[in-house]
Amino acid sequence: MPAEPRVLAVANQKGGVGKTTTAINLGTALAAVGETVLIVDLDPQGNASTGLGIHRRAHQKSTYHVLLGEATLRDVIVESGIPRLHCAPSTMDLLGAELELAGIDRKTHRLSDAIGTLCKAGEGGTAYTYILVDCPPSLNLLTINSLSAADAVLVPLQCEFFALEGLSQLIRTVERVKTSLNPRLSIQGVVLTMFDRRNNLSEQVADDVRSVLGDKVYQTVIPRNVRISEAPSHGKPVLLYDHACVGSQAYIRLASEIIRRERELRAA
Repeated sequence: MPAEPRVLAVANQKGGVGKTTTAINLGTALAAVGETVLIVDLDPQGNASTGLGIHRRAHQKSTYHVLLGEATLRDVIVESGIPRLHCAPSTMDLLGAELELAGIDRKTHRLSDAIGTLCKAGEGGTAYTYILVDCPPSLNLLTINSLSAADAVLVPLQCEFFALEGLSQLIRTVERVKTSLNPRLSIQGVVLTMFDRRNNLSEQVADDVRSVLGDKVYQTVIPRNVRISEAPSHGKPVLLYDHACVGSQAYIRLASEIIRRERELRAA
């Protein structure tokens, strides 16, 4: 068991590609196989929080307060109701965080510092094996904080016409962050989402992405599935809402594939 958690930033500057859905369902699947997981919600929309049934409250401490140094990650973490899965929730205050961070020291490393404090020996509380950071759908200072703190980036990619264009922009950003802020950063993998086998475009996009990125693209694809879309309105990951549906089974396979890759990386 690693002494420190594996930090994965779930990132794509395009909205509506399944970032938050992937973060909460992958986190649930990892917890189901015995990993201890923290989801850090850095999106002002807070969908990762509400998707786990965590509702916003007045005067709630959130990741906003962590970035500004007004609270530690340990202070804001709440239980999700799912064994071994916790969440550091978001609030709308994050909308103004970029302006407020502008004049603060180490403004690009605020999350990295907070995770470092969380993992210090003797800090007490839960020891996490995975930390998943749900990034906002833009390449702003919140996303840069996530990439600076992460060991690797997990990229959900919708099977649509402009998918590769957005992916190339994200890869350039990752390379810039790796060069200037976080030398250990890498692309952990690309997961194809909203895949429809009845649609030739989905197959074409999958072939194009695999021809460019090869093994970086997971074999597991996440299908279009109405149960995945319904689950957030019930405040549940799809694995709890309907464990038997094809969407749930896909996320379980994805978690297994990620764990297998992680073991290969540690053994290398």
